[in-house]
Amino acid sequence: MKIGLGSDHNAFEMKNQLKAHIESKGIEVVDYGCYSTEEVDYPNVAFNVANGVVGKEIERGILFCGTGIGMAMAANKIPGVRAAQVHDTYSAERAQLSNNAQIITLGSKVVGIEVAKKIVDEYLSVHFEGGNSARKIDQIMEKEAEVSNH
Repeated sequence: MKIGLGSDHNAFEMKNQLKAHIESKGIEVVDYGCYSTEEVDYPNVAFNVANGVVGKEIERGILFCGTGIGMAMAANKIPGVRAAQVHDTYSAERAQLSNNAQIITLGSKVVGIEVAKKIVDEYLSVHFEGGNSARKIDQIMEKEAEVSNH
């Protein structure tokens, strides 16, 4: 599995700690930035990770900012991407199992590092299996295509 990570300056430290945590499990990580605590706007980082998912450079992405809200909003602007803001393990599990979210977002000012590790572990340990949820995801993607064509 290859995972893409990205953050703004508010979550730079969290991203780096989670990068080391994920790599310690033998999972390849692509770091899309940012690369310091110098102020940076998050949208381009989110767009780059989302485009990495769509382009199949990475299988999933994890984005970090102060709350996780802005990153989710930005990533979801890339057609074909389903990004879910999560702050607990159950939401992380359901983001993948029920919604086939290719990206999760976390807030460094909302979640502590140990909880963030558990959230990431849960998200990466489950895989979308379809079922009743596939029908709902199809409806979302059909609406996205319809809106994109107008």
